[in-house]
Amino acid sequence: MNMKGWKLFLVWSAALCLPASLRAEATVYHTDTIPVSVIQLPDTAHAQPPHEHSVNFGVKGGFTASLFLVSDFSINGQEITEVQNNYKIGYFASVFMRINFDRHFIQPEISYNVNRCNILFDKPQAEGVPENTPLEQASITSSIHSIDIPVIYGYNIVKEGPYSLAVFGGPKIRYIWDKKSDITFVNFNLENMKETLYPFNLNFTLGVAITISRIFFDFRYDIGLHNISKKIAYTSPELPPSPGEEIPDNEIRFHRRDNVLSFSFGVFF
Repeated sequence: MNMKGWKLFLVWSAALCLPASLRAEATVYHTDTIPVSVIQLPDTAHAQPPHEHSVNFGVKGGFTASLFLVSDFSINGQEITEVQNNYKIGYFASVFMRINFDRHFIQPEISYNVNRCNILFDKPQAEGVPENTPLEQASITSSIHSIDIPVIYGYNIVKEGPYSLAVFGGPKIRYIWDKKSDITFVNFNLENMKETLYPFNLNFTLGVAITISRIFFDFRYDIGLHNISKKIAYTSPELPPSPGEEIPDNEIRFHRRDNVLSFSFGVFF
């Protein structure tokens, strides 16, 4: 066998050793000297991005900052009008399912949240105290544990290849785990203070999300739709009567809505 024959034999032997899937896609071109095999690999440049599948599952986690909107706050019949909110960092983790159709999607979620906040205010002065007496401050610090179930509708403003920018909104049912939650009262001069929270609450969520392939970031704002505080119980000392009343007003009224700003990082499966 001459040199040209040996070269032809070696090329065909190498081609026969290739996997069957690649041999099937091999196209043979002939030149004046020897055949040359050109192997066409599968095209992955236009593969469907994960967030464009009809159904996605994912996980996410992040941080929260809570704000208490106080609508009715009074101690012994005296109204507290100025309340200072101090943000404290909380956290959450959740799993979700996303159902995609064109540029739209529906996303039910379930998450475990720990939201923290502190409010500071001037205590009302008792009757007969001189006007120049410095005001005392008191505070309420909350660490609220909850299980949240939002169902959001979203629309992709941008959806090009692996990138998307979406806006979303929807209702959220919230179950507050009262036994895990902790509310601390400072400088109230009362004993055994305990706040009872309504277990079920309704919020509304608004947000924006940025997706890059399997990774996404979202920013959202949860708006509390009603009061979450049911009552505050305590052991009361002997209080003086409220103005115009024959008996003391031994009640602390503290109505608040819990608004939460959150940032999260997540991954699509």
